[in-house]
Amino acid sequence: MKQLPVVMSIAGSDNSAGAGIQADLKTFGALGTYGVTALTCVVAEVPGKVTAIQPLDPGLVVEQASLLLEAFPVRAMKTGMLCSGPIAERVADFVQQNRAIPLVVDPVMVATSGDPLLAADAIRVYRERLFPAATVVTPNLDEVAALLGRPVSSLEGMRLAGRELVDRYRVPFLVKGGHLRGVEAVDLLVDGEGESEFRGPYVAGVSTHGTGCTYSAAITAGLGRGLGLREAVAEAKAYVGRAIGGYLRWSKNGRETDALDHFA
Repeated sequence: MKQLPVVMSIAGSDNSAGAGIQADLKTFGALGTYGVTALTCVVAEVPGKVTAIQPLDPGLVVEQASLLLEAFPVRAMKTGMLCSGPIAERVADFVQQNRAIPLVVDPVMVATSGDPLLAADAIRVYRERLFPAATVVTPNLDEVAALLGRPVSSLEGMRLAGRELVDRYRVPFLVKGGHLRGVEAVDLLVDGEGESEFRGPYVAGVSTHGTGCTYSAAITAGLGRGLGLREAVAEAKAYVGRAIGGYLRWSKNGRETDALDHFA
């Protein structure tokens, strides 16, 4: 008999399998955990293009998650795309009732293509209920700008933003700096004890999507295996770097489509 640590993703579906639930499941498997899922919405997308988003009934979202906890010893969980205010509210109820389980909150607000992925009423739920329940929150710089109402365009700006977010919500924040597009991609983990930098090479010329989903899923897998937060982030950073560096590419109809290699 074999057992793996069980981890859960509460997130949307990406039919192109580069982001969302599909990316989470691949990441969970690659990092030695068994992934289970509660689906929030169905998204019609390919890298660089979103054409439709269909939310599920909020009650069904939580029914999936609750049933999983009855059957599996879930060791950690993450939230990804929650899509609507009513779904976010019900998911917030669920995580509040299960505060003993480590929680990674990926505040999925904007797609890599620039398309909005989160309704305005859901942002309030993140601020008031989900962030305070998190073990760590993992915004990219676009999401940080949305949360603070100002752009962040430097490492020093990331430091200031991280401190402000931690002061405001009293939980650790991983501010992801890949959008700065320097020689290195620098991420900053800020908590009540200070700051830790996580560095990796910036890979230019690759148009992948789903890096945020993959990163937060990798942190969730690490927490589910019993790693501390800094160790889980360090492992996740290295994993995402391998997935980007070993990217996949296809050509069709004069268009190139890239994807992360979750098993690189």
